[in-house]
Amino acid sequence: MFPADQPSEGPCDPRELARRLQGLNLYLVGMMGAGKSAVGRPLADALGYTFIDADDTLVRASGRSIPQVFAEDGEDGFRRLETQVLNQIACIQRLVVATGGGVVTRPENWGHLRQGVVVWLDAPEDLLLERLRNDPTPRPLLNDPDPSARLGELLGQRRPLYAQADLTIRQEGASPQDVAARILASLPSILREPSVPPNAPAALVDGEGRITPSLN
Repeated sequence: MFPADQPSEGPCDPRELARRLQGLNLYLVGMMGAGKSAVGRPLADALGYTFIDADDTLVRASGRSIPQVFAEDGEDGFRRLETQVLNQIACIQRLVVATGGGVVTRPENWGHLRQGVVVWLDAPEDLLLERLRNDPTPRPLLNDPDPSARLGELLGQRRPLYAQADLTIRQEGASPQDVAARILASLPSILREPSVPPNAPAALVDGEGRITPSLN
């Protein structure tokens, strides 16, 4: 991991990446258990960005836990709240945002996500299930009679949506710091340098080869 106060040499210099991002937010997408929050914190620190967990923001905004929202409003109600939160987050710059696992299922959410850079943290199904079972946070999926089958069903539905991300980072249980470093190393491949305007006006040449200020 590259400390924010000690820029590295080469294309992975976090300060150079932050300059090239020009304030664009980074949105981490992926299934629950993919490590979006754990990876988002060191990633934000390296870039000098602020980290936000969209689910935590939703909980504070609604005054209810996520299981409560699901129980009282159903999944549709939860998704509407999620979109409202994302809309507010998108108004702020220089953020690393850990999104909810299902944020990609609503087309309107992509309008917000596309204002920044979308990074898919792809993890194998067995690793996701292991992390969910070890997570003290209540997970509605684990209340299913067959959590493994339900997880596989959700992955089948969401993988094509996650695949629309600007960048895919596959992981097999690496530490959050290592995954954040891989994101930093991969970002230059999808960022373009802004075009530089010419120092002088372009010269126009008429049909006889003479330089002219106008072709009229």
